[in-house]
Amino acid sequence: MIDFIEGTVADKTPGELVISAGGVGFLLMCSAATLAEAPAVGEKWRCYSVLNVREDAMELFGFATKHERDMFRRLCQITGIGAKTALGVLSSMPLRDLSVAIVTGDVAALSRAPGIGKKTAQRIVLELKDKVEQADLSQAGGASIPAAPVGNAQREAQAALQALGYTSAEAARAVNLVRDQADTVDALVMLALKQVGSL
Repeated sequence: MIDFIEGTVADKTPGELVISAGGVGFLLMCSAATLAEAPAVGEKWRCYSVLNVREDAMELFGFATKHERDMFRRLCQITGIGAKTALGVLSSMPLRDLSVAIVTGDVAALSRAPGIGKKTAQRIVLELKDKVEQADLSQAGGASIPAAPVGNAQREAQAALQALGYTSAEAARAVNLVRDQADTVDALVMLALKQVGSL
């Protein structure tokens, strides 16, 4: 397993990145987010990787962060989603937005990714909703997410829970139970989802 490649960025083209390390040029397929994070040609960089072995090819995928790589691996475990489709999903929206869409069951947002229909989007929500971690929600290319005002965050979290099928009373109670534990919409939704099952 190649965990990461550290070297000099030798070339950047749409969807691909070449890193020169130890006299070898590694061609990595990358999401739009990773290409945006990568430095200019000639600069040093570390890229996290996944080697995908198929019957007719060996493909190397590169990621700017471990969080993006983890999401890629989760997506690839879903029936009907291959490595290139998973990369397309990651390119369709920031990692934070993708994580929120999964947690809140936003099938419409997920369906806008190339190669993802409504049924596949529903499978993503069903299979990954409980696997998305707080780190995924609080990271976006390694940058921190500014906190939203608590009042607004609570209202948005309640709306997200109602969109998942919970009643207004259930959503309000779940968010109220965790309102002092977080001050962003993402964190409140994650915490509330853990509480709502016991209501």
